[in-house]
Amino acid sequence: MRKFLAIVVFALVNSVGVSLADELFRPAVSPGLSSVPELSEGFRQLYVLQFSEARSTFHAWGDSHPGEPFPQAAIAASYLFEELYRQGVLTSDFFLNEKKFLKGIDGKPNAERMKDFRSALSKARALAKARLLQNVKDPEALFALAVADGMESNAYSILEKKHLDALKKIKESNQYAKELLAQRPDAVDAYVPLGCANYIIGSLNGGTRFMLWFGNIHGDKKLGMEQMQKAADNGRYLKPFAQILLALAARREKQNALAQKLLRELTKEFPTSELFASEYAKAMGRPIPAGIRSSEP
Repeated sequence: MRKFLAIVVFALVNSVGVSLADELFRPAVSPGLSSVPELSEGFRQLYVLQFSEARSTFHAWGDSHPGEPFPQAAIAASYLFEELYRQGVLTSDFFLNEKKFLKGIDGKPNAERMKDFRSALSKARALAKARLLQNVKDPEALFALAVADGMESNAYSILEKKHLDALKKIKESNQYAKELLAQRPDAVDAYVPLGCANYIIGSLNGGTRFMLWFGNIHGDKKLGMEQMQKAADNGRYLKPFAQILLALAARREKQNALAQKLLRELTKEFPTSELFASEYAKAMGRPIPAGIRSSEP
């Protein structure tokens, strides 16, 4: 009897010990690579053009998780998305204008907004690089850096017309994204910076692409659209962003059915978004719905 009780006690202790060990070594939630309700709400606010509300949501979650780089990247995204919207970049009018698409906006971006954008980027990068010192393959850090460099490449090329700086950031973003996807194929949002880079570089003339080839910078429009399609199908936070970019690229490539499908999905998911409603109307050849204002410079 005593021998039986000893076996039972040993089994229970061992079971508890295993459970405790499992709890201690279970990976922490990775906010950039999973679905955190508060962050998802922040991105929803962003896509319906509630920029200040989105930032407040991101700040609140980031303040309660000070070691996480992704909330800072999300704050940066809110400033960039707002500036792209104000400048009319996220429209077919911009994408179908070859000069603007390849050269950038007319005029200059809002200086205060860009200052806040870069401040958030710096915080995201600092937190991400601190994590890489602990683990050079930290997926959360790699994701934050891929997104940060991808956003800055867009800011340089489209808003500030600093194309050489943009190419440097594209190269860095691609490297981080590839390292991340090698270990986390489910990190589908990482295809957004990869797809953007491939599509934009692939849209340059042959001579320019040939020169970039010597700097190991490559682009392929078809591949870029395929990568954006992956994020548009299965992305988390950046899925709607991938959808609007892919829809606008599809309009450039005269793939109207794809553009209409994506914009229809966006208007259904975000019925109050003036941006998506306006672009859907244009893609369908319909008048822009009454009451929708144009983006402000």
